[in-house]
Amino acid sequence: TVSVKRLDPGEEFEESYDKLLLSPGAKPAQPRLPGIGLDRVFTLRTVEDTFRIKKYISAHHELVASAWATKIAHEIDPENKVGCMMAAGNYYPYSCRPEDVWAALGKDRENMLFIDVQARGYYPNYAKKLFEKKNIDLGMTAEDEEILREHTVDFISFSYYSSRCITTQENVGETIGNAFKGTKNPYLPSSQWGWQIDPLGLRTTMNTLYDRYQKPLFIVENGLGAKDELIPDGKGSWTVDDDYRIEYLKAHIEAFKAAVEEDGVELLGYTTWGCIDLVSASTGEMSKRYGFIYVDRKDDGSGTLARYRKKSFYWYKQVIESNGENLEPLKA
Repeated sequence: TVSVKRLDPGEEFEESYDKLLLSPGAKPAQPRLPGIGLDRVFTLRTVEDTFRIKKYISAHHELVASAWATKIAHEIDPENKVGCMMAAGNYYPYSCRPEDVWAALGKDRENMLFIDVQARGYYPNYAKKLFEKKNIDLGMTAEDEEILREHTVDFISFSYYSSRCITTQENVGETIGNAFKGTKNPYLPSSQWGWQIDPLGLRTTMNTLYDRYQKPLFIVENGLGAKDELIPDGKGSWTVDDDYRIEYLKAHIEAFKAAVEEDGVELLGYTTWGCIDLVSASTGEMSKRYGFIYVDRKDDGSGTLARYRKKSFYWYKQVIESNGENLEPLKA
């Protein structure tokens, strides 16, 4: 049986034939030629479409496995709490043009699709329509539907480094973030690596997630990647005067405290990224440092691996000793 797809009048293939893949079971066929009035042609899929199909099918198996793991954890101990994790950050429309607003909604949905399943227990209608449009068959079984529905996660954990921005307009500046490229927000400052800094965006993101899922949240990554310079500490050793990192963390802690105390968001905890310098996953650089402890290692691999406490180390020690109540600058 050859898979076929009805094309709308005037619809044509834009890709060259050698870049197209046939649907499973289909035999080679010529793509539709401009001006020829065929109403049925063989279904052809691009490499990108094939990758997308495999991605969603693989993710479905992971989501079912997650539900099974949640079920087992609760059977072992009903008090166990099982969560999921996402790279969070709301998308802002670049302008109030309806097209930009709609694009931002679409990107937020794309980012939350898998969490929708883990937290709600079913695929949302917008996802089902996407699968229908793209001819994606997840191979969903009745058992899959039951395990997803009956064993949702107990909380949502997430990383937050910055909000995101998107536009449908051309010739607008771009920026990068935590594995995401987007439109540069003209109202936000940026780190040395172009990641935009938006503490209020953390509060907005928390409210969005809590309103959507009504489950406790857990911030498991938040921090600033920056170039740090060792200076003498006046005590025979070395340190880093990283007030910029302290300022970043202080602003984000204040933002999530406002989400909890003023907005009523349930927050289980907060952990920074990270406690010690390490190779950055996003760039492969040692010079993009996040830690409270400086590690003497260069991008070329040289260095002694000696460790030195930064100024932020002592500041954050004071923060966690007070459970986030004392955010004041260190006393000289």
